[in-house]
Amino acid sequence: MKYFSLIAVLFLFSCGNKEDILLPKSDKTVVSDVQDHSPIYIFFRTNGKDTLAEVNRKNSIITTNWILNIDKRLPLKLVIPEVMKLQDKKRKEKAHKNEKAENYYSYADSIKKNIAFIPFTKVYYSIGKPKKEDFVIAFKKGSDLVSLNGKYVKKVDLIQEFFSIRFILKPRIVIQFDKNMSYDEYIQNKILIQKFDLYSVNPIAPKEFIF
Repeated sequence: MKYFSLIAVLFLFSCGNKEDILLPKSDKTVVSDVQDHSPIYIFFRTNGKDTLAEVNRKNSIITTNWILNIDKRLPLKLVIPEVMKLQDKKRKEKAHKNEKAENYYSYADSIKKNIAFIPFTKVYYSIGKPKKEDFVIAFKKGSDLVSLNGKYVKKVDLIQEFFSIRFILKPRIVIQFDKNMSYDEYIQNKILIQKFDLYSVNPIAPKEFIF
C-alpha cells in the first residue's frame, strides 16, 4: 500500500472541501498492508483555546477491518475515549459480526515511504490507575525513561530489562500512558512495544491504562 504523497499529511476531499490529518511518523513498518478495510478519521479541531477531537466514521462498515487515521497533535485524553466508543460498538455488534475483522492505527513510515499500520484489536482501554497488584509499564509524556513497576530504565533498554525480570508469581502485566501525551508519542511507544510480544506473557486480555 504505497502512498508517497501522503507520508506526512493524509488529505481528504469531502463535499468539495479539503481536510487534512497529520499522521504520526516512524522509521519502521509493523503491518504493511490491510485488505477489506474501512477508514475512520479523528480530526484535530480547535474552538478558541480548546482542542477538540472530531470523529468521522460515516464510511465504516462493521464487517471490515477498521483503520483509524488520527491526527498526531491530539492528546490521548481526547483520542482514547473516542477509540473506546468505536471498539465498544464493534464488539457489541451481533447481527453482522465478523470475528476476523481487526482494528488498526495508521501512521507513516518515513523510510519506506508508505502508510503503515499497527493492530490494536485485542487491547482493552481503561481511564484511570491500574490495580496495586498489577505489574505496570508506564510511559510519561516527553520522557526517554520508562517505569518498570517503579524502576526507571531507558526506552532503548526496555526489552532487555523486562525479560531479565524473574517473576516468582506471574502478575497481570499492564501498560500505562500519560493522558497528556500526544497521539504521535503514543504511536512511537506502541511501535516500541511491538518489538517483543509483551502480551504473550500476560495472563489475561491486554490492558492499557490512560492516566
